[in-house]
Amino acid sequence: MNAAAGRFVTIEGIEGVGKSTQVARLSAALKERGIAHVVTREPGGTSLAERIREIVLSPREEALPPTAELLLMFAARAVHLHNLVEPNLGAGRWVICDRFTDATYAYQGGGRGLRFDHIRGLETLVQGARRPDLTVLLEAPVQQALRRAQLRNAGAAADRFESEKIEFFERVRDAYRARAVAEPDRIEVVDAVQSVDVVAARIVELLEARSWIS
Repeated sequence: MNAAAGRFVTIEGIEGVGKSTQVARLSAALKERGIAHVVTREPGGTSLAERIREIVLSPREEALPPTAELLLMFAARAVHLHNLVEPNLGAGRWVICDRFTDATYAYQGGGRGLRFDHIRGLETLVQGARRPDLTVLLEAPVQQALRRAQLRNAGAAADRFESEKIEFFERVRDAYRARAVAEPDRIEVVDAVQSVDVVAARIVELLEARSWIS
């Protein structure tokens, strides 16, 4: 691999599949190999984008319509791309991101029922040609994943998405899986029911198979 080439890797999946854990494990694997990288998340990743994240996730009395939610997601993404993702990739650093635009297709498209062509239009407007080099979709049955999430968040207030019903997450999961079928070269599905160590090893294998690391 060209040492100057930054790679954009995203980790996707519904609540409870272990995204944050695997992002941390991947970061450790890259650090061991001396690969310069940054870890970030969406929505968020910069101070301004995190403020937009708070608007999107925090429950409030006034309703946040699905279209407003979608526009806020892309507003945060525009800030994130301009201020963090593109500068780091341009400097040759990898960017490891906890969710990206596939989550918008899954949550706002599949979950909320917004039109995919509207999402595609915003994707082109905000991102241009920028897409992840690799997306790892962590896959698990909804009920099992949500049980994990509930145990992880025990005692904490649920955000707007965590408060959704199981049917919402089934639609999100279906949309994610449809994305993987549509883009098999970019999106790799990994069974998240396996142990943390097995999943982490599989993600490293995916990078090795592309000759990005050794």
